[in-house]
Amino acid sequence: MDREREAPRSVLFACALNAVRSPMAAAILQHLIGGRIHVASAGVRAGLLDPYAVAVMDEIGIDMSDHEPAPLNAIEGETFDLIVTLSPEAHHHGVELTRVIPAEIEYWPTPDATVMLESGDREQIMTAYRAVRDSLFQRVKTRFLPAGGGPSI
Repeated sequence: MDREREAPRSVLFACALNAVRSPMAAAILQHLIGGRIHVASAGVRAGLLDPYAVAVMDEIGIDMSDHEPAPLNAIEGETFDLIVTLSPEAHHHGVELTRVIPAEIEYWPTPDATVMLESGDREQIMTAYRAVRDSLFQRVKTRFLPAGGGPSI
C-alpha cells in the first residue's frame, strides 16, 4: 500500500459522545504527525469530558484536558478527506455525512470503555480505558505512519 499517495489532508474521528474514543484517536494522530494533517473529532451527541480518558492519555504524555466534546453538527461546513468512525451509531451518521461531504469512510469498531464505570473498581476502569487507548494508538500508527515508523506506547 502506498501510504504517501493515500495520506489524507484532513481526518474526522467520530464516536457516540466525543468524550473517549474519538478524542483519544484525534489526540494520538495529532501527537504522531503534528500539523501535517487537519484532525478533528466529534460525536453523534456531545458528552462531557471524561476524566478517565484524560488520565490514560496523560500516562503516555498526551494532554487531552482542554478537549471540548462536540456533536457532529458542529462540524457543519467543514470538509474531510477521511471520516473514521469508532462506534456503530457514529458509523451510521458518518455514512450519512458522506452524502454531503466527498470523504472516504473507515469503520474501526472500538469497545466502549465507559461500560466499566458501573461495575468496575478504579483499576478495572483504568485497564479498560488503557486497552482502548492502546488499540487506537496501534491502529492510528498503522494507518497513518510509514511501516515501522513512529513511537510505541
